Amino acid sequence: MSHETKVSVESFAAQCGGQMVPLSNSISYFAALPLKDDELRRLLFDPVAAVPPSVSETIPKLCIVLVPYLEKAGGRENTDGAEPQNNSGRPKNEANPLEMVTYERPGQNRRLLSAVTELDGEIFLFLGVKDEEVADYHYTFYVNIAELMARRSDSPAPQRFFELLRSELKNNTHGEIDEKSWRMKEQLVRRQSDLSRDTKLRQGYFRQALEDTLTLYLHGLCCDIDVDSGPRQLASRHIRRRLELLRELWPPPAGFALFPEELSEPRK
Repeated sequence: MSHETKVSVESFAAQCGGQMVPLSNSISYFAALPLKDDELRRLLFDPVAAVPPSVSETIPKLCIVLVPYLEKAGGRENTDGAEPQNNSGRPKNEANPLEMVTYERPGQNRRLLSAVTELDGEIFLFLGVKDEEVADYHYTFYVNIAELMARRSDSPAPQRFFELLRSELKNNTHGEIDEKSWRMKEQLVRRQSDLSRDTKLRQGYFRQALEDTLTLYLHGLCCDIDVDSGPRQLASRHIRRRLELLRELWPPPAGFALFPEELSEPRK
């Protein structure tokens, strides 16, 4: 492997593609830095073990690449303490910044938590692992898996979830799972008087609501997590109804439970 200070994710994927270590028939990994067994367990084996087996039908070849840091080239340095961004958080004035693997910690405004590229029919998910809290890292991992599932699935499964969202809109159900879907729902309600119309605005909201709910579902299979309460939060009964549907559509692996009361022993 190249030990250059910075390498584009596309070049890095081409270099490590033949060195991936299989975890299952559909998921493999490569670690670009030394990691102890307990670190690999927390960063890789535990979160991957919770991914439903049927996800392989949507993402048949997933290559997870653990790297020290990820950086978007061309960003201007600042010291305002801004949080690192995922791909979806790119500033509007930066079109398709070049995503780089780096072994040196980048400035906060250039730092990325993840990057995705595709090469020869394989999807490479890059994750920056240094200086990351495990809980935040797990969230980033599942955000990316959820986005790939939501945007690449052409099965009937998303349509059943969208039908549930149509029912929520019809009944003026307040709130959402996360900030992005909340903003898109508010925009939809504000701009479109007839919420039964199938528009690009509604399709965008539906897709984001699916991604956010899938993230919660996948993360909840792996770890004990709390849903923050607040005026923008979807009521717990509606969250549970969504999660139960996702469990039916993408059943969890054997031995994994969705709700705490389903566990024979408390989850650690």
